[in-house]
Amino acid sequence: MMLKFEDAFEIVMDSISGKPPGTERVDIDRALNRILAEDIASDMDIPPFNKSAMDGYACRRAELDNELTVIETIGAGYMPQKAIGRNQCSKIMTGAVVPEGADCVIMVEHTEKTSDNKIRFTPLEIRGAKRKQKAKNPLTGFIGEHSTDNICFKGEDIKKGEVVVRGGIKISAQHIAVLASLGCTRPLVAIQPRVGIIATGSELVEPDRKPAACQIRNSNAFQLAAQVTSASATATNYGIAADTEEAIDSMFKKAAAENDVVIFSGGVSMGDYDLVPGILEKNNVRLLFEKVAVKPGRPTVFGVSNEIFCFGLPGNPVSTFIIFELFVKPFLFKMMGHNFKPVVSYGQLERTITSKKTERDSWLPVVFTENNEVAIIEYHGSAHINALSEADGLLCMPAGIAEIKEGTTVAVRQI
Repeated sequence: MMLKFEDAFEIVMDSISGKPPGTERVDIDRALNRILAEDIASDMDIPPFNKSAMDGYACRRAELDNELTVIETIGAGYMPQKAIGRNQCSKIMTGAVVPEGADCVIMVEHTEKTSDNKIRFTPLEIRGAKRKQKAKNPLTGFIGEHSTDNICFKGEDIKKGEVVVRGGIKISAQHIAVLASLGCTRPLVAIQPRVGIIATGSELVEPDRKPAACQIRNSNAFQLAAQVTSASATATNYGIAADTEEAIDSMFKKAAAENDVVIFSGGVSMGDYDLVPGILEKNNVRLLFEKVAVKPGRPTVFGVSNEIFCFGLPGNPVSTFIIFELFVKPFLFKMMGHNFKPVVSYGQLERTITSKKTERDSWLPVVFTENNEVAIIEYHGSAHINALSEADGLLCMPAGIAEIKEGTTVAVRQI
């Protein structure tokens, strides 16, 4: 029976009911793209003190009309030694501690020296030869009001004890910065699932060999290994298994003993040499489905045992790529406690597309034009891997839909 994509996806995701592979602590410089396994709370207020947002003078707002005496210079990393008194100010640098008694910082370019140690604030109507300007806050220079008056107040970004980063996120560069600012130098992360990859087919040779007239190079295993890595898991390429029960069974047993997930490429359709489903069943893998209403990618197999999860993907490279993106990637992320959501962009379809067969969801490679329209890439079928290398993403033409008209706003799943 051929399952709808939604039903097959639910089966795959619901199969993860046990504990993830585990957790480990890693150094922060090795945490990029790992899945965080704990909430991280701040051990301090951020900023930890009232901080100047500008180079300028810290003073009292009520005394901006007066001449002010400069009593000290405060650089970043320096603790102020003097409090601001009547008609006083301190010269201050961006990031420095605002001294006691000051309630604003005026920008240095909004002041003029009246003597060696005295300055005066110059309002907008005085600066620029009294040119008329839009009403601006004289402290910030921005149109409208600004409550901080060039001061970043203690704890305004993060309060001590506040959870800043939630467990389950995929750690990106901006998260690394936050973790460092919180002193989290060894975050707890999910252990990466181990994924074994087996390419089946007596016609295959490895990429470093020149194929004979009846052979093709093994591209799927290397593509899948790259996709596994992009999904924050670890991949082992077990090479090529010839189309015999002995070769496939032997390689599967080795991969199953060493991994959490095994992915087959090829050998899952209806031909005489499509042996993978039968071999999985002989190895006590319970097959949950063998066909999915997706084009390309109908002959997709998914099975489970007490020890291993198994995917059997079609042998054509576009099918392999798309089925991995639709099923395997979100599955691997869920194993680590991460809810994967593909990035989706929108644009108007450049020209009308039609389909004669509508029993399956069709995924088509597309590119965004200079006018931000969505254009279908020339695509010859599931063996045409070059079409994907030029694509910005994939457009789904849902089952039952025979035409999508030019100008329709469509969703593009980025790859």
